[in-house]
Amino acid sequence: MDGLAELDRRIADCRACPRLVDWREEVARTKRAAFADWTYWGRPVPGFGPPDARLLIVGLAPAAHGGNRTGRMFTGDRSGDVLYRALYDVGLASQPTSVSAGDGLVLHGVRVTSPVHCAPPANKPTPGERDTCRPWLVQELRLLRPTLRAVVVLGAFGWQAALPAFTEAGWSVPRPRPAFAHGKRVDLGGLELFGCFHVSQRNTFTGRLTPEMLRDVLRTAATAAGLP
Repeated sequence: MDGLAELDRRIADCRACPRLVDWREEVARTKRAAFADWTYWGRPVPGFGPPDARLLIVGLAPAAHGGNRTGRMFTGDRSGDVLYRALYDVGLASQPTSVSAGDGLVLHGVRVTSPVHCAPPANKPTPGERDTCRPWLVQELRLLRPTLRAVVVLGAFGWQAALPAFTEAGWSVPRPRPAFAHGKRVDLGGLELFGCFHVSQRNTFTGRLTPEMLRDVLRTAATAAGLP
């Protein structure tokens, strides 16, 4: 438990990627008009959830005016609205909304993280930034390994970024590496991996990912993880 808390503190102090440091801090200074009275977090956003999680959800990166503002994964943006509503609906979150780090939200047996911890311009990290950030995910996976039984990866970018991290953390990833698909399920040898379309507005507004589709993946993953 202390190891994961220390990892989160180290992540929040990272300045390894100059482009991302410049962008996240510029956004925190200029802000969005709707959040002019906020003091933005403006730093890397660590994972969120209990240290003994049985289920992990892996996204892409914090949103410029979401996690980069609030300091908590998927908190304060439309993607988070969809994700936490679904987690609440399937019994994995204490409330259906996530608006600030102090809003009382508690996750039950599930942790949320991402392969890139800084908000990137246009929501597009470079491959180099993804690879530079990977050791944080590897360390998080190793710390979660005693209890972790299932992972839901949101989107193809997260899938491609996470597979090498699972290998480095000691799980057996098939060769050739499995391609991303919504509803994909892969056994990594003691860890069940699930693919799910990302909860981006592009997917949720167009109906590519519906609330029921998301709930179905989360329910299946929760069952695989041994969660009630």
